[in-house]
Amino acid sequence: MPPLYLLRECFLFAFQALHANKVRTALTALGLVIGNASVILVVTISLTSRDIILDKIRGIGSNLVMAYYDAGGQDASRAAADFVKLADVEAVRSRLAERIVAASAVLNSTDTVIVDGRPLDVRIIGTDEYYPQVRSLQILAGRFLDPSDVALRQKVAMLDDKLARTLFGGPAPAVGHIVKVRSLEFTVIGVFRERTSTFGQSELGDHGAALIPYSVQRYFVEIERVDPMYVQVRYAEDVPAVTQEIADILASRHRPGARYTVQNLAAILDAASAIATVLTLVLILISAIALVISGIGIMNIMLVTVTERTREIGIRMSLGASRRVILLQFLLEALLISTGGGVLGILLGVSVPVLANSLQTEVYIPVSKLSIFVAFLVSGAVGVGFGLLPANRAARLNPTEALRYE
Repeated sequence: MPPLYLLRECFLFAFQALHANKVRTALTALGLVIGNASVILVVTISLTSRDIILDKIRGIGSNLVMAYYDAGGQDASRAAADFVKLADVEAVRSRLAERIVAASAVLNSTDTVIVDGRPLDVRIIGTDEYYPQVRSLQILAGRFLDPSDVALRQKVAMLDDKLARTLFGGPAPAVGHIVKVRSLEFTVIGVFRERTSTFGQSELGDHGAALIPYSVQRYFVEIERVDPMYVQVRYAEDVPAVTQEIADILASRHRPGARYTVQNLAAILDAASAIATVLTLVLILISAIALVISGIGIMNIMLVTVTERTREIGIRMSLGASRRVILLQFLLEALLISTGGGVLGILLGVSVPVLANSLQTEVYIPVSKLSIFVAFLVSGAVGVGFGLLPANRAARLNPTEALRYE
């Protein structure tokens, strides 16, 4: 290994040579700036997108199990006995009490709600006090359903925020008002919204919904049909086993051959995570190509530099500089360009998410420390790898021929 004073001298010569050609050096380093900034931003965007997608799925309920009867092409009246019943929900609560947090029933229909003489078709959902918990609902005004509302068949209703805005202009003004369903008057006790949007794919729909006690909703529907039953599992690792047990409970309580769909979001979470990982790797590969192209640029410039400074190299060799020192000097020049551009690129890449986080609070944009380390490491590797050929060519020049070079 060269002595420290020799490294210092080589570093100073390399810095002076680059400083003498500031514009060329800056343009050469620009590729590394863009490449490293791209690596940081690509990884940041990938992580943010993945986290948003996974958080939305978890917000719906990563520990959530859904069960319903798969009627297929059967007539509803013929399949009436096979539908999931309220008694099935109670059986699940009883048999899995230690392994679940809550189980909730959903009896839904579409009805006309009359407010101030104005009819409006909305989705009416009969449910219980556990529904807000298993569906991760957020209260905006008033309160949720409680056990006494269900047990005493209270004529109370909760509106989602879309329906509350449509009917009363907002959540707070809706509480205490009367809405009429099937000629019965229901008092609005609360307004809610989904904590994580399901984009209209849940029973709540896109155009507004009202929750009422299922003990009241039961009298509005001809056939008792829980569709779906929601079960929130206590521990994430227990979700697959509980999913199978719910399927077994339903099968044991109904006729042989009745088909039930019992599913959870674990598979969706795994698939989303795998897709995000593959997407991140592809984007990083694209950014790596930009770094390789930058390295080729450094190599080309350094080869031109060696040609331009052939006479200088000959003079230094004639004054006693060894081939090893010449090699080290040109290698350091390439390394300074790559690491300098790399550091600027990293600062640029990090500044974008930091600035975005300071301007908004809705979405947190993480900065991957691993991507910073990798970007810096790759910058150094590019400098050494693509600077080695020009440096080696400079070190192998014949001093006598180099002195005669014009």
